[in-house]
Amino acid sequence: MINDIDIDLSAYPYIAGVDEAGRGPLVGAVVAAAVILDDEQPIEGLNDSKKLSEKKREALAVEIKARAKAWAVASVEADEIDRINILQASLLAMKQAVERLSVFPDIALVDGNKKPDLACEVEAIVKGDARVAAIAAASILAKVERDRQMLELHQQYPQYEFERHKGYPTKVHMALLQQHGPCEQHRRSFAPVRRLLNIE
Repeated sequence: MINDIDIDLSAYPYIAGVDEAGRGPLVGAVVAAAVILDDEQPIEGLNDSKKLSEKKREALAVEIKARAKAWAVASVEADEIDRINILQASLLAMKQAVERLSVFPDIALVDGNKKPDLACEVEAIVKGDARVAAIAAASILAKVERDRQMLELHQQYPQYEFERHKGYPTKVHMALLQQHGPCEQHRRSFAPVRRLLNIE
């Protein structure tokens, strides 16, 4: 993937790509990842995680962790999302992921149009996960980690079939939510969950 942006990055030795997964689901954490790629060890096939199969994402995640100069993931849980709202929780997870990197970046390229509050320079790039290799790598790590968390939640609460819909408000999830009511990990501030709690 070519870095398709109008920013001259030649002055920045360490460039982090940052992205999150899990803003839309009704359950679980929002997960962010930050990745500093190594130009000496290019990774083939990086793309927006949503455009890759689960198998391909998992294989790439292993490669990214092995070849990147630095990578980190961070999660902000459902109760915190309810407390500060999903946008702020996403920005907080991004900030935490960048701060956990073993190499601190000179600039962070963040997917979307909002910037987390970081100690380095930050550029927000709309559709960055399809335009910048490091952001694509971050989107893959965030998605793989979030899916792993949903499989763990499925073990805990099999009645919601989280392994099928990963917490998104699909027909199946909505029907099971109606049937069983929310679990502890459901986001109370999200309208479909809030509505159910008001009924009960």
